[in-house]
Amino acid sequence: MDTKEILKKVRKIEIKTRRLSDHIFSGEYHTSFKGRGMTFSEVRQYQYGDDIRAIDWNVTARYNEPYVKVFEEERELTMMLMVDISGSESFGTKNQLKSEVVTEIAATLAFSSTQNNDKVGLILFSDAIELYIPPKKGKSHVLRIIRELIEFQPKSKKTDLAQALKFLSSVMKKKAIVFLISDFMTSNYEHTLKIAAKKHDVTGIRVFDPREASLPNIGLVNMLDAETGQTLLVDTTSKKTRLEYEKFYHENVKYFTETFSKSGAGSLSSRVDESYVTKLLGYFKARN
Repeated sequence: MDTKEILKKVRKIEIKTRRLSDHIFSGEYHTSFKGRGMTFSEVRQYQYGDDIRAIDWNVTARYNEPYVKVFEEERELTMMLMVDISGSESFGTKNQLKSEVVTEIAATLAFSSTQNNDKVGLILFSDAIELYIPPKKGKSHVLRIIRELIEFQPKSKKTDLAQALKFLSSVMKKKAIVFLISDFMTSNYEHTLKIAAKKHDVTGIRVFDPREASLPNIGLVNMLDAETGQTLLVDTTSKKTRLEYEKFYHENVKYFTETFSKSGAGSLSSRVDESYVTKLLGYFKARN
């Protein structure tokens, strides 16, 4: 993909996702993710209805009339986007690949963050950390994140969520809002997720294609494993084979749901052919 084509794609995604974040998500994001606490803002004259516990007695004594301390929520937060770019993300039987939907979700969240003057960073991972962009503010920074989501070519096609979560814990010393976006077709990340969720506000967003849930009965088929590169001849007429495939798929989905719940982290699932906007809005509103 040449530079002109990349810039065109970045612009297209910016127009779509920025509109969503400006008009839909920024307010919901703001109320869903609270600041680090309350910080002193100013002292003003007491007004009817003010909490008497907020009276500043030193200032009150000086001016011989009641004054109260005003506090504001310390809003500035840091968002970290953790995006799975392994081989299985390049799958799609509908209008979009999983990777394209993942990019749009990440971009929408990044713009929502910057609308609220928060920092945003990016971790791209496979079974290793492929790219780390430290959190910063500003539109140009968000556009860089989108560009990397579009054009970055991973060295590996495999997945290791535990490794990615370990890396998160090592680089993010202060509490962050973390969105882990993947198809979660893997397991063995419960321990590292628990550690990360104790420190950070973690949400797992599972993006999936409806065709992944079952094998169609279409005879002998050569199937490529997108993560290992192996090609297998699969007899889809075998009921046992189809049932084993479905069992494997649903076990991964169950592991995702239960692991995030047990760890105290949030989670949602979005099919590539349904509105991730509706899913995200529903999730944000449920947190309020």
